[in-house]
Amino acid sequence: MADTKNTGATNAEAGAATVAFLGAGGLMGLPMARNLAQAGFAVRAWNRSREKAESLSADGVVVTDDVTTALTGADVVVTMLADTGAIIESLGDELDSLAADAVWLQTSTVGVDGTQRLAELAAAHDVAFVDAPVLGTKAPAESGDLVVLASGPEDVRERAGAVFDAVGKKTIWVGEAGAGSRLKLVANAWVMSLVEATAETVALAEGLDVDPQQFLDAVAGGPLDLPYLQAKGAMMITRDFEPSMKLALAAKDARLIDAAADEAGLDLPMLRTIRHRFGEGVADHGDEDMAATYLTSSPADG
Repeated sequence: MADTKNTGATNAEAGAATVAFLGAGGLMGLPMARNLAQAGFAVRAWNRSREKAESLSADGVVVTDDVTTALTGADVVVTMLADTGAIIESLGDELDSLAADAVWLQTSTVGVDGTQRLAELAAAHDVAFVDAPVLGTKAPAESGDLVVLASGPEDVRERAGAVFDAVGKKTIWVGEAGAGSRLKLVANAWVMSLVEATAETVALAEGLDVDPQQFLDAVAGGPLDLPYLQAKGAMMITRDFEPSMKLALAAKDARLIDAAADEAGLDLPMLRTIRHRFGEGVADHGDEDMAATYLTSSPADG
């Protein structure tokens, strides 16, 4: 496993590459596409709802009405879409529109089986495939501080690395395509466990007539403290769930984790419970931050 950041690619070299970005209107896709343009890439952006990507025009991004226009002749395609089905539906046979030696950088979280399906789609169209989900939410995406969990063929790593450098602070190459997605599921299992544990701890405090801020203050600065605990705990206390990662997407990722665990023959009841608990909150709070899972347990709101 190796960390790479500086690939030697200059902005001038980056400018010679055309990047088609699919899913450029989401919480992650919008800032990622913007950072690519600001790094000197020629970016063509497509989003199912064009108006969500329209602001990218001010950064020199060409916002397209259809996938074909975005992909035709592009050197790189980046996908940041909700799930495997959305990616396959959007791309279809459009991969043939790419330049002859194009690279597909798949940055969405789609799980083990989804990544295999997409790798097979890439192979059917003779397109180099890099499985590269990212760690981070809206704020690190905006500041270019994502961590890229990349896996794929050795001979495209330099070209892929130039793109990753524009959107992230660190790229970790972890092996053949598929290894990145497996690592992402492991990392997400930890994140979701922390969020749900925080939610139930805050709910318990309120149910026992304890100010939950006192709990956060009690652990602050010690070995039990985490910036993420403080951030998500504050959201729950104030009921301010401006999304950095939507609960609906977190619930989707929880399903992917549970499916992968089941496929591996593992019995992980805590993660299975988190899948169900996140799912329970989606109907009422799916578009809010995943910290809104707290509302399912809250003695005041649940």
